Amino acid sequence: MEILAFGVQSDEKPLIEAAFAGQHDVRCLDVFLTEDTAPIAAGHEVVSTSVNADLSGAVLRTLAAGGTRMIAQRSTGFNNIDLEVAERLSLRVARVSHYSPHSVAEFAWALAMAVNRRIVRAVGRTRDFDFRLDGLLGRDMHGRTAGVVGTGKIGEAFTRIAHGFGMNLLGWDVEENPACTALGMTYVDKERLLAEADLISLHVPLLPATHHLIGAPALAAMKDDAILVNSSRGGLVDTRALVTELRAGRFTGVGLDVYEAEAGLFYVDKSLEGIDDDTLARLVTFPNVIVTSHQAYYTSDAVGQIIEATVRNVADYLAGRGSENFLVPAR
Repeated sequence: MEILAFGVQSDEKPLIEAAFAGQHDVRCLDVFLTEDTAPIAAGHEVVSTSVNADLSGAVLRTLAAGGTRMIAQRSTGFNNIDLEVAERLSLRVARVSHYSPHSVAEFAWALAMAVNRRIVRAVGRTRDFDFRLDGLLGRDMHGRTAGVVGTGKIGEAFTRIAHGFGMNLLGWDVEENPACTALGMTYVDKERLLAEADLISLHVPLLPATHHLIGAPALAAMKDDAILVNSSRGGLVDTRALVTELRAGRFTGVGLDVYEAEAGLFYVDKSLEGIDDDTLARLVTFPNVIVTSHQAYYTSDAVGQIIEATVRNVADYLAGRGSENFLVPAR
């Protein structure tokens, strides 16, 4: 059987091909799954998609009409998939329920430290042989307060790093993580966390209840010199409200690896044509903001685990088995 994989990065392609070698042929495409590209999948029983794939009802109906019966998404998040339509079409849908939490947690810390210590500005200056320190003043993380919003596997990994820095730990989640409390974390309501934390890092899934979790009221509640990091899902932050606060001169720094309107932008070279997203264009002009292209997960360790799980998901589908990865199981 030939599996069609959409949205495959150049670094990812040899890993996917090696993982499926001897089991199935795999055809890797660098284009993303959209309404326009969905017809390409005709005749492929199994399709693999990336995190920014469009799996709306219209796309799912095109896939099903072309003979697709299983979708293996190479990510944990699934807010891009219309699961109700998939179930009506008898499409089995699987994701990767977990992979290295350290990849995302470490990248979140890289963003936090980069904005805190003005790394991007400093590197830009030294490349021009400008070695002044003006405007590069950072601050110690030791003794300050980290607010971790979401303390699952990734949030726990982030907390362990914060503990290593010697920070005070505040957490907010629907359930307490004993591993985090053992590190000295105090669970508080969201309002207290926002008001007291010097560094706020988001590690919750994007659900209707968490959409714009960090909106205008939450941003207003934060310290003027706080650092905000989002390496989870772009929709957690109301970006327009964030731009308004940044224009008012608030926040030491903001590190975003995700953006609520990233589909169609991230993972694509727009350098020669520009973008028509005024909010993103304004956001990247702030000197205390770093935006990266949803790459926190992108380590050889994590990508390898994602691909291994995808191979298992395909094998489980063909064998008629289920697992924790299946969002739409067999009927």
